[in-house]
Amino acid sequence: MIQKIEEKYASHLKESLCQPLPDWKSIALWWLGQAGFAVKYGDILVFIDPYLSDLLAKKYQGREFPHIRMMNAPILPEEVTNLDFLLCSHKHSDHTDPETLPIVAQNNPKCVFIAPRAEAEWVAQLVGSVRRVRSLNAGERIELAPEITLEAIPAAHEELQVNARGEHAFLGYILKLGEITLYHSGDCTPYPGLEDILAAYTIDLALLPVNGRDEYRRSRGILGNFTLTEAVNLCQHANIPFLLGHHFGMFEFNTINREQAEHDLQQLRGDRQYCLVENGVKYLFSR
Repeated sequence: MIQKIEEKYASHLKESLCQPLPDWKSIALWWLGQAGFAVKYGDILVFIDPYLSDLLAKKYQGREFPHIRMMNAPILPEEVTNLDFLLCSHKHSDHTDPETLPIVAQNNPKCVFIAPRAEAEWVAQLVGSVRRVRSLNAGERIELAPEITLEAIPAAHEELQVNARGEHAFLGYILKLGEITLYHSGDCTPYPGLEDILAAYTIDLALLPVNGRDEYRRSRGILGNFTLTEAVNLCQHANIPFLLGHHFGMFEFNTINREQAEHDLQQLRGDRQYCLVENGVKYLFSR
């Protein structure tokens, strides 16, 4: 049985990342904002979709959606050290950050970057090395380290997108760390077969974006994600006991009302341990 402990960390995130885990059966997670997470197992540190710069605020300054941060990055790109792996789910800059990856690559020479094969060339340009990038397509599985495996599955950022070579632009990742398995969907909405794919695994924790979608945003090129109800239903049907909802609190035009969402979640989750992720919290999961 999986147990979850939440700990507020008073120190800087960098210090919290360096603290040892209580035992070899535990993993720790920290939210980096938007869809970004840090995951630690033993001495291995993994980042998923870190957006740690202010690139988008500069890019969209003075436009309809200025992309001004609602929360500061809990750690700056130049403060990231001892990173072993960095996973990117797709090319969008709040998931594959062109101002974060080059700095992380320079300061973490042993870090390996994982990307969808459809976008691997772009990631290689950002990190300055083809050799440091490992690419995956949906249905493929690789070993990152002893007792750590990664498998890619399709993600539908409102729709599945596959190029002429059969490579998916958007991926979700199933990351197995020792005895604990987590699912990071990337940007995703429900699609036929997703529940069956997930049900074939024994997933302990899902990290799902819950900022929803609507025609207003879609018509302006802002693709959406699961609604809170869809995320809860997916986890319930796939028998996933823990959910951390994310992808909110970063940009005003693409967030949720947290207070209302917390209320709705209480009505939806039953006895499941489903919650919205919090900044400044270290999540420990162990058997």
